[in-house]
Amino acid sequence: MITLNRRCVSKSASAPIIPLNSNGMKKTFSYLLLSTVTVVFIAAIICCTDDPLPLPTTTGSVKLKFDNVMGAKDLKLDTDTYTNAAGEDFTVSKLNYYVSNIKLIAAAGSNFTVPQDSSYFLIREGNVDSQQITINHVPAGNYTGIEFVIGIDSLRSVSDASKRTGILDKDSGPTNEEAMYWDWNPGYIFLKLEGNSDSATSANGKFYYHIGGFGGLTEKTLNNIRVAKIDFGSQTATVSQNAVTRINLKADILKVFNGPTKLSIKENTSVMFMPFSKNIADNYMRMFSLDQINNQ
Repeated sequence: MITLNRRCVSKSASAPIIPLNSNGMKKTFSYLLLSTVTVVFIAAIICCTDDPLPLPTTTGSVKLKFDNVMGAKDLKLDTDTYTNAAGEDFTVSKLNYYVSNIKLIAAAGSNFTVPQDSSYFLIREGNVDSQQITINHVPAGNYTGIEFVIGIDSLRSVSDASKRTGILDKDSGPTNEEAMYWDWNPGYIFLKLEGNSDSATSANGKFYYHIGGFGGLTEKTLNNIRVAKIDFGSQTATVSQNAVTRINLKADILKVFNGPTKLSIKENTSVMFMPFSKNIADNYMRMFSLDQINNQ
């Protein structure tokens, strides 16, 4: 009897012994049988395993582009004038927002989540390059939707500074340059929208919307983390080897004002870490939609 361990390494092996007669026929037969058993035994060692090596996975790349608009118009900083549902005219001088924890929804149910350490991005209207994200090593397949966090998740927000480098480094790079972190109330600003309006009640005619709050570290606080979910509808993102799939998303910034809560610049000229910020977060989680998909 042959006994194999988990990796098919033999512990013992034996072949049956057949008595010989005078004409040697059974002797010849025993040699043949012994040779056959040996071949089968070696084949078993080579072919049998409880944990076969995984087959290589075919992957491709996805380029995710964010196009910031104001309703039917393209968003242009400091020049074009827009009107919200309250009838207030305004211009925009700054727009920044974080997206993180990106997940592609697969038609077959095998969703792909971007590894968390590679899944934090700061979209800036003033920086064209920041508006396009490249995601590599995406398993080949058909994807019918996408999800992502608008902001920074609570786990990363409270992690050690060594885990918050690159785009999350609050002391250098874009995060520091754009002042996307509150030192006085430690935490990232998820969305920053600033501009000018005759309806603003500030002395300089500016409005400020700095929305953040991850729920608190030692006590419960505002939690303005939101998840955007976008269904591709009749379109499909097909990822294949040696190809780049382009997914263009629109972010309608007018919905910051014209969402479930009608945001009036006159009534709320400056909103930061205060209860009303929840309403603005509920508005902007609905501002994303699919523009088009280009499968190459």
